[in-house]
Amino acid sequence: MLASLRDYVEQLREEGLEGPPAATEARPAAGPRAAAAPARDKIAPPAPTPPAAMIATHPARDGSPATAAAPTELFYRYPGLEKTDDLAALREFIGECTRCKLAPKRINLVFGVGNPSADLMFVGEAPGADEDARGEPFVGRAGQLLTDIIERGMGMARAEVYICNVIKCRPPDNRNPEPDEVAACEPFLFRQIDLVRPRVIVGLGTFAVQALLKVKTPIGKLRGNWQDFRGIRMMPTFHPAYLLRNPADKRLVWADIQEVMRELGRPLPSRGAQR
Repeated sequence: MLASLRDYVEQLREEGLEGPPAATEARPAAGPRAAAAPARDKIAPPAPTPPAAMIATHPARDGSPATAAAPTELFYRYPGLEKTDDLAALREFIGECTRCKLAPKRINLVFGVGNPSADLMFVGEAPGADEDARGEPFVGRAGQLLTDIIERGMGMARAEVYICNVIKCRPPDNRNPEPDEVAACEPFLFRQIDLVRPRVIVGLGTFAVQALLKVKTPIGKLRGNWQDFRGIRMMPTFHPAYLLRNPADKRLVWADIQEVMRELGRPLPSRGAQR
């Protein structure tokens, strides 16, 4: 019963709520006991601090010695993942993945595309039908809108940025990713981020942002507000597929993109993608 209460309190804290009164939380247990197991439906349960071998390291872009990134407990799920030293090695490590129930239903695994040393990285939720067919992220209607945002709005080539998804296989009928599917795939996403080392991440949509930030807060409350992802500036915003259904909200995304451009120190084009 106490374990269930602790899990409940932890979930409330993740959602930004206060939870039960402090006196209830501070009530001592009857005796020593093992820590409560994390709830099964959480995207990424906390884990003990990994040993040094499990901490991601990478050289700084200015050529200074390698520095340690935040401990990546997700590497525990797939031993050897922390040893992949570039995106090609990571893709080889993933292989023809069968680690979750999406594998038998996909056509192609959709890894990622773009500049492996990009300053700007876009992270979406999951591939759609067009992406599944081609094995490349954001190539359907939503992908064309994202390309317009990058090329017309930001004045950058699509090949200049890096684009990927949390989930590497298409969920059937484009349904929402399920927690076990996110849990199976997110170690690969975290390693992609470690290897690209972008200055800014743009999180596209609810599931991408919640997977990165480990929160349950709706995207409507997060978008437009800078967040921190292990020392990287992150801007949550709406997914392009959402904008296709709600074109009036393009102006909100354009405001978010302007903030990203300022962070990157890039000039805003005279004609943007807000139209």
